[in-house]
Amino acid sequence: MADTETSTETLPPAQPDWPGWAIATAICLRFWSRLPVPALPGETVSHAAPDFRTVPRALPFSALIIALPAALVTLGAGLAGLSGLVVAALALTALAMTTGAFHEDGLADTADGLFGGHTVERRLEIMKDSRIGSYGALALGLSLLLRASLLAMILDRSGAWAAAAAVLAVAPWSRAEALHLLATQAPARSSGAAASVGRPTVTTARIALGLSLVLALASALAAQLPVVGLLIGLALAHGAALGLARLARRLIGGQTGDMLGAAQQLAEIAIYLGIALALGWAGR
Repeated sequence: MADTETSTETLPPAQPDWPGWAIATAICLRFWSRLPVPALPGETVSHAAPDFRTVPRALPFSALIIALPAALVTLGAGLAGLSGLVVAALALTALAMTTGAFHEDGLADTADGLFGGHTVERRLEIMKDSRIGSYGALALGLSLLLRASLLAMILDRSGAWAAAAAVLAVAPWSRAEALHLLATQAPARSSGAAASVGRPTVTTARIALGLSLVLALASALAAQLPVVGLLIGLALAHGAALGLARLARRLIGGQTGDMLGAAQQLAEIAIYLGIALALGWAGR
């Protein structure tokens, strides 16, 4: 009996079941958006929390679907002749409605927590508070202003098709950066959203980044966006995520669920910036 107990205790943890790409994409859509997604054939529980060890490798495909309404708004409003800033504002509105401002909320809470407290405990307490403070409001306002301005510049320089493609190109990589942060950084607290969903494996995060790169390049090439600018933006996004991770380790000892939203927002701004820079250089 003792031998049996010992062998049972030393068994490795059960490997997660991979549900398939279609079901994994549907699970990601339900978690990261407000889009209604019916149960697919083969799903036993359609609204269970995702197994973050493997399921998020399908996040790039769900990110494209999440960004599709905003891309269509960008294309339609741009072709209708509206100004770039108006088109960009409409696109961001559509995106916020699709996600429920999921990432924007994380950005605001992260800014309030990291910069509004003087101890680890106080910073984490502020991040759990649903109220938005000065730092959060400023971060949220700057994020909206930068994204709208950069997307408007892309539209004005390259047209509606290019701007719509930029919306699609940005979506997978910015979310994969947040996933990579979750996979590589320890949680700052033992409870909370990031800790409760579990951590994706590094392999899962790398698969998501690889797929995101392919999808971003395909979107850029289809609309003749500058590939160099896109690659610069992806590099800037990765640098921003690494900088955020380093700041989080220093100030609160790790990552939180809110910080994943902040990473996505920073990455989105960085990719738009890279594309806009390349267009600016080409127009000289």
